[in-house]
Amino acid sequence: MVLSLHRKKHTLAIVMTLAVIAGAACFGLSLVKKKLYPQSYSEYVQKYCTQYEIDENLAYAVIHTESGFDSHAVSHMGACGLMQLMPETFEWLRSKDEGDAAPYTDIFDPETNIRYGVYFLSLLCREFGDEKLAIAAYHAGMGRVSQWLSDEMLSSDGKTLDTIPFRDTEHYVRKVERAKKIYETLYQ
Repeated sequence: MVLSLHRKKHTLAIVMTLAVIAGAACFGLSLVKKKLYPQSYSEYVQKYCTQYEIDENLAYAVIHTESGFDSHAVSHMGACGLMQLMPETFEWLRSKDEGDAAPYTDIFDPETNIRYGVYFLSLLCREFGDEKLAIAAYHAGMGRVSQWLSDEMLSSDGKTLDTIPFRDTEHYVRKVERAKKIYETLYQ
């Protein structure tokens, strides 16, 4: 009986120790994930996501996927800054800006880049009425997504895509959606 009680206490101690270790590992993993998926530039993301009615997790996912939070990033295609805006897109967004349009030289400025990148996401979400289509259009362009929607082989209803014909755009959409889910989980 004494031995059995001792054995139960020993087993309980092992279980408790393992639970503490598992909890610490999960906490540590969460910290590591937050380093990999930061909420850098949060004051700008919050401000412009509120202004343009965009989910902050979507904005963070796009920034994470596009530039990895490098404000000086330039893609091989010439896209610039945190949200990797193409110069032509930046100019077009500046022309639509009802407030004080930022000068072109500010394309790498974090606040300006986030402002116009989130504004662009809001325009795409309104245009297509679907976040997945907006993400695809952010990558491939509004014109291409509109063409895909009018192609019966790619869209059975003209409102959603059954297939994204560009492998890199399909991959991009999955990456942004995955990053968004991670942001939702980490920062609930």
